[in-house]
Amino acid sequence: MRLPLVRVMMLAALLWTAGCATPSTAPSPSEPHSVVLISIDGLPANALQRGDTPHLDALAADGVRAAWMNPSYPVLTFPNHFTLVTGLRPDRHGIIHNSMRDESVGGFRVADKAAGADARWWQGEPIWNTAEKAGLRTAIWAWPGSAAPIDGRRPTRWVPYSPEISAADRADQVAGWMTEPVATRPRLAALYFERVDNVSHDRGPDAPETLAAIREVDAAVGRIVQALEAHGLRDTTDVVVVSDHGMAPVRPDQYIALEDMATIEQAEAVSTGQVIGFNPRAGHKADTERRLLGRHDHYTCWRKQDLPARWHYGTHPRVPAIVCQFDEGWNGLPAAQLRRAPEEKLNRGSHGYDNALPSMRAVFIAAGPSFRRGTTLPAFDNVDVYPLLAELLGLAPARNDGNAATFTPVLTPRAAPAH
Repeated sequence: MRLPLVRVMMLAALLWTAGCATPSTAPSPSEPHSVVLISIDGLPANALQRGDTPHLDALAADGVRAAWMNPSYPVLTFPNHFTLVTGLRPDRHGIIHNSMRDESVGGFRVADKAAGADARWWQGEPIWNTAEKAGLRTAIWAWPGSAAPIDGRRPTRWVPYSPEISAADRADQVAGWMTEPVATRPRLAALYFERVDNVSHDRGPDAPETLAAIREVDAAVGRIVQALEAHGLRDTTDVVVVSDHGMAPVRPDQYIALEDMATIEQAEAVSTGQVIGFNPRAGHKADTERRLLGRHDHYTCWRKQDLPARWHYGTHPRVPAIVCQFDEGWNGLPAAQLRRAPEEKLNRGSHGYDNALPSMRAVFIAAGPSFRRGTTLPAFDNVDVYPLLAELLGLAPARNDGNAATFTPVLTPRAAPAH
């Protein structure tokens, strides 16, 4: 097939540009290691190796894959994303739910950009602050918490959450950062994809639309890896891919009105969904506890101080006085919202359930010069990711709940990179 002259000229220009660019960014023996951290919100551990994730599967084959990664409790997006980058459990870093209240700060919702940018909510040192304090450049694409000047610091570059930007365009921006000359290249980049989570909620975790979203984000990850390869940077860049949690299917008849749990006169429902927090109103503590505490059909409620110890949850002052955990597949919403929502608008997929459930398991994949090829890790807790990132960057980690020794069997015996 003959190509038009313009297309031939464009192709020649692209080839010339690629040929010129590659030597200028090819690694030298002294070039420092970099790390790319990628989150695929809502990608379950069992989504891999089913034919929808060829790029992720190839990355795992070239490095390390965990059997699964245990999310922290509660199994929600913002608490777990901040745990991944601080190594602190939600009960310690303060993002105790996607929706919460603090008497001194006000209310927090994930859709509230002003709250998300308020550093008073975010307690703990994220990996980009650890790196910046050591003089390393960082670039963060919409990771929860990155919009706030935590401890007065920001990443060198950060992009606010912009849902209209496609997965491919996000990947290309991060690839552009990581293939810049050494003088401006970030040592750490982080990227957030929410599409799999959004579609899973709307259509269910096994719906064709969800599988298409997984393929779309998998291809975007592939674009980053291919860009690193094209610029000769795979040997100096570690790529770490995680998810925050898995997903369970939900039926439209598996919803309970919050007012059927406790009346508006008795208690304020601080949150909705799968983990419901109630604060009894003045004069109603005793009757609220009588109504809520204990086992019910499809949910169980505890005083915050009596929650199961394995959840490491309930000591932070933001945790409501009574916490109710729904059974897998069940949700709680205000009665008015249930009346307004037609059946087809109710979520068909949810997370936020007991973090010991197989459906809640998250993904961990890592490949690059720091990782042995073709290895599998036993399951571990996601608090271990932050100390791993610090070790990959040669940094002393801030206080955290994780254990970097989790990864010792799969790390190569290379010297820690220079700052």
